Formats: sequence, structure tokens, C-alpha cells
Amino acid sequence: MSPEVISVGALLVMFVVGTVLPINLGILAFVATFTVGTASLGLTEDEIFEGFPVKLFLTIVGVTYLFSVARRNGTIDLLVAAGVRLVRGKVALIPWVLFLVAALLTAFGTFTPAAVAILVPVAMNFAYRYKLNPLVVGMMVISGGHAGAFSPLAVSGALVLGMVDKTELQVSPVALFTASFVINLVLSLLTYVLLAKRPVPLLDQDEAAGEAEDPAVSGRPDWRQWLTLACLLGLVVGALGFQLEIGFLALVAGALLALVDMKRQERAVDGISWATLLLVAGMMTYIAMLEKAGVIEEISEHAADLGAPLVVALFLCFTVAVTSAFASSTAILTAIIPIAVPLLLSSHLSAAGLIAALAVSTTIVDTSPFSTNGALVLANARGVDARRFYRQVIGYTGGIVALGPLVAWGALVLPWS
Repeated sequence: MSPEVISVGALLVMFVVGTVLPINLGILAFVATFTVGTASLGLTEDEIFEGFPVKLFLTIVGVTYLFSVARRNGTIDLLVAAGVRLVRGKVALIPWVLFLVAALLTAFGTFTPAAVAILVPVAMNFAYRYKLNPLVVGMMVISGGHAGAFSPLAVSGALVLGMVDKTELQVSPVALFTASFVINLVLSLLTYVLLAKRPVPLLDQDEAAGEAEDPAVSGRPDWRQWLTLACLLGLVVGALGFQLEIGFLALVAGALLALVDMKRQERAVDGISWATLLLVAGMMTYIAMLEKAGVIEEISEHAADLGAPLVVALFLCFTVAVTSAFASSTAILTAIIPIAVPLLLSSHLSAAGLIAALAVSTTIVDTSPFSTNGALVLANARGVDARRFYRQVIGYTGGIVALGPLVAWGALVLPWS
């Protein structure tokens, strides 16, 4: 049996076991990484350890710790109350405000995971406080981030357009941005209409009683809350203005705030979502191992052997969607566009249509709990049964993986080819 078949088979077995049985999928992933990596792919332990997602680990630890501190000293409640006043008490508008804020941040140059990391903790507290569906709120923040992610000023947009400029192809920046914005807007609209009224997987009464209660919010912030707001502003300026690592900044800010309020922040570290960290780190280490062994690249290259250009284009959209659900969207984009260029040069496919479809298919699945964005939603959800909420996120992502590439191909490739 080939290493590719063994690797993919192990991945499927992990999903089945981790979904059916009460065992963290990350533990299974670490076991499979060592077993498949050494026995089937011939990798050393050092090569396997290179795939551990240190940056993502640090980001989730730092952000969830900082917002745990901010929640315990009442600052998050102040922000939530201010947000409700902003929409004049119409809490149903909150997800749409978050969608637009995320889109504006990324459209003007904020890297999507950084924008999501800043907005998701506040968004999840909105959802908890006002009984909004956390799946809808979290997914709309992510969709908003991707709606603006392919403007010419955005990181992803500049990356794709820069790669295309080095070829004989021409892709309009307006077409790329519009395609991503419209599809993500439609996705958010469908998410809101279909899921906003769905029941939330709440904790049972005993578990809910164990959750730390938020302190009562007085009319005016005290000095600790002013300091927390200053730290949050510093986090935004440092991450967005100076491109500093958001995980380090969050840990520095969290440590400072804990030191000036030690009695109240004694258990702030409990707010870090360790189960989510284990899940994401295990799965991403496994996928990184497959990338290092060339398994992912081989799967992508097999797409070129299918024959008809339209069929190949559809297969490429599905390939990047499935792969990106577990790996870096940026890395997948940089790998798939060079593969698509020969296909575009030798066929009548629309260059703008296929490049936009690949860009959308790659990023639209970042709702996955194994991506930075989905993991942040999972880690910051409050008052929900974590296992059931994880299943909801997986189900939502599965629907996007199944339908998203088909919609992108049908809307962007098929009509113009």
C-alpha cells in the first residue's frame, strides 16, 4: 500500500474515532504523526517536530489569556455594552457590524488571522451576553475577514496579484476583490438566515455554574479597566501598524494586567482553551508532516491528469478547499497558482475566473477548527458544550468544503470559459 493511501486512510480513521468517541482528536493526530511519519514516510523525529505550529500555539495562548484577564476585570463587559449602544440596542445587527469591521480591517492591509484574533473574543462575549448563536457570530467574523482579504491593499490580494503579474496572465484586482467579497457576503447571509434561530449547544446546569461569572459593570471604568483598554489598543496598533507577533503582544499585556490585579487574576490561566490547543496542534503537525513528505503536492499534481480543463479546474477548487481546511491558506495559494498557470495558458478558461475561484475556495474553508480562524472561534466560545459546539463547527465547515468550491467554480469559472 502506498504512503499516500496510508496517510489519507489514517486521517479518515482519526476523524471517525475522534468524532464518535470522547477522545481529543489532537491526541490521535500526534499518535498518527509519529506512527505514519516514522513507519511509512521514513521521517525522523526531528523532521516531524518541525511541523509543530509554534506560531499558532502562541497566538491562541496569548489571545485567550489576555481576553480571560480582560473578562475577569470587567473590561469585556464594558466593550459589549458600548457595542450595544452603538447599534441602538438592536442586538440582531451585531453580527453584521462585526462582519463589516472585519472586512474593513483586512481590506486595508490587516492579515486575516490578526483581524479575526482581535475581533473573535469580543464577538463571542457578545454572543454569550445576548444569547446570540455563537456559531453564526464567529463564522460571520471569519467571512467578513475573507470578504476584504483580496483587495489590492490586503496581504492575500497582494500575494495573488503579485504571483499573477510574473506570468503572461492578466487578472483584474477589482474582479478578484469583488468575487471574494460577494461570495463571502452571500455565505454570511445564508448563515444568518438559516442558523441564527438554531438552538445553541449550552452547558448543563452543573457545568454552567462552574463558569466564572463576569463582574458587574459600573457606569465608569476603573483604573484597571482603563489600563486594559490601553493594552488592547496597544495590541491592535502593534499587530496591525508594526506587524509585531500578536501572540507575544497578548502575553505581555496579559502578564502586565495580571501583575496589577493578582488577587482577581489568580485563575486567569484557566481561560486558555487547552483542549482546543491540543486539537489544533495535533492536526496541524500531522498535515505539516504530509506536506514535508510531499503527499499534499502529489495529490495536487494528480489533478492535472484528469483531462478536460473545466473538470481539472473543478478538481483544483476541491483540492485546495480540502487541503486548506487543515493547512495554511497562504501556503496553499502559493502552491496552487503555479499549478494552475499552465492549465490557463493552454485552455480557454478565464484567468480571472479560475484565479478568483481558487482564492475563494482556499480561504472560505478557514472556518475549520484546524485553521487559525476556526480555532479562535472554538477557543473563545462561552457557555456552550465544547464537544457539541466542535461538532457544529465541523459540520458547518464540511458543508462549505462540499459546496463552496462548486459554487465558486459555477459562478466564476463556468460562465466565462
